[in-house]
Amino acid sequence: MKLVLATHNAHKVEELRRILGERLGEWELVGYDGPEPVEDGDTFEANALIKARAASAYTGLAAIADDSGISVDALDGAPGIHSARFAGTRNDADNVALLVSRMSGVADRTAQFTCAAAFVSGTVEHVETAIWPGTVLEEPSGGGGFGYDPVFQPAGLSVSSAQLTADEKNAISHRAQAFVRLLDWMSAQ
Repeated sequence: MKLVLATHNAHKVEELRRILGERLGEWELVGYDGPEPVEDGDTFEANALIKARAASAYTGLAAIADDSGISVDALDGAPGIHSARFAGTRNDADNVALLVSRMSGVADRTAQFTCAAAFVSGTVEHVETAIWPGTVLEEPSGGGGFGYDPVFQPAGLSVSSAQLTADEKNAISHRAQAFVRLLDWMSAQ
């Protein structure tokens, strides 16, 4: 059965194929080339459902989507659901630079990545959410990953998530946790 992944982000497509791999079982993950919906939800869960609904409606297939981002305690949870557009440019380097600037001189660097993974097929909808706790580094470190990975240090580790191998990151990240839970739910249906 075909399962459309509702994203135009090539990094997410690549990452999810690595994360899900054999777990997909009978599902064939296909890309999405339809229109991007307006993400006007006020939670990660709402925005993930908006994307999955749009992709399912456009393709007629079951769809999965996620909404994810970094929430920083000292910034009252910002950038949160606005993570991809934090600097107004949709450019990872700009977003990271703005976050580092806003965190300059701030002692409490506690943050978390959140991922809401949604499934939509007809009238069936389900969302799983996962959190990856950590801290914001004072400057970027590492060349792997994407988004805020160079300035996010996962709890219990001494490196940024951009310094982890893809396999290391995919074993513990917010996105991996949320999508594994979602696939477990899908398999049980």
